[in-house]
Amino acid sequence: MEKETPMQSPELAYTPQVAAATAKLYDRVAHVIPQVEWPVHAPYVLAINELKRQRNAVILAHNYMTPEIFHCVADFVGDSLQLAREAAKTDAKVIVQAGVHFMAETSKILSPDKTVLIPDMKAGCSLAASITGADVRLLKQKYPGLPIVTYVNTSAEVKAESDVCCTSSNARAVVEDIAREWGTDTVIMIPDEYLAQNIARQTRIRIITWKGHCEVHERFSAADIRAYREGNPGVVVLAHPECPPEVIAEADFAGSTAAMIGYVGDKRPKKVVMVTECSMSDNVAADYPDVEFVRPCNLCPHMKRITLPKILQSLETMSAEVTVDPFIAARARAAVERMLAVGQAQPKRAAA
Repeated sequence: MEKETPMQSPELAYTPQVAAATAKLYDRVAHVIPQVEWPVHAPYVLAINELKRQRNAVILAHNYMTPEIFHCVADFVGDSLQLAREAAKTDAKVIVQAGVHFMAETSKILSPDKTVLIPDMKAGCSLAASITGADVRLLKQKYPGLPIVTYVNTSAEVKAESDVCCTSSNARAVVEDIAREWGTDTVIMIPDEYLAQNIARQTRIRIITWKGHCEVHERFSAADIRAYREGNPGVVVLAHPECPPEVIAEADFAGSTAAMIGYVGDKRPKKVVMVTECSMSDNVAADYPDVEFVRPCNLCPHMKRITLPKILQSLETMSAEVTVDPFIAARARAAVERMLAVGQAQPKRAAA
């Protein structure tokens, strides 16, 4: 059984000085964190923000982190690839990944000279765990001559065996680009079966899939969406493309976490439900208090392994460090960089 996180030490007491030093941060999350809970978080928030400056560290928080992490200690927030790219631009020597293990690997791949830490090495991912490098090599034998498009939610080993990576937001563009480059009408897209099926509906390219799923998104059903609408007349339904196709068909909008956030910011619906991981609604609600969020959702048990006490301990002990074999990292980096090149060669529109 996993050892419980110890209670706050006297050094982390909620004092008037701590309250004053963190007051502005609490103002930002007051809409989503009850005042009675803030004394638990505030001492850790202050200690982490002070220590990361001493360590020359940055904290990357995925959109699925809880609000006290996302809004109060993170230096960069967003999806996994966006975080890794931002971290690579910084002068920080240390990256603390407030996310899951494959994200930390991606940060290490793009920032090989930085120390990359993850506060809990057990923070895994059901989707990343659904496929191995050996599985990809077998796919190459079964379908020789076909390009392999790999979702970034995978291990470095799987990325290294792939031709190009993709995200949920650029998957269609990547699939069509590599099919055109290879002169083929068929590609292999791994490992998320539902993402691949949803992309297949948007393109004429034939897509061979792998039976991998995100344990958060696979649990949503079309009946859930209909129930949200019945219980909340006028609600706008936003769904992540890792959801089953029948869920996407019921939604008003489907897109990546960044696209869903952009939709709320641009459209300002009166009432919205985000069909994705729970904490994202809290994080977006903190920025848009005028929007009513319907909260039925699924928790990611892996993301929830990352807590403020664990982030502080990670910075104090400089653990656990995430490393990637240089040979694997170089090959994986090539697949990521191949993705980043998609669309960059398009001609710019002339000024009017």
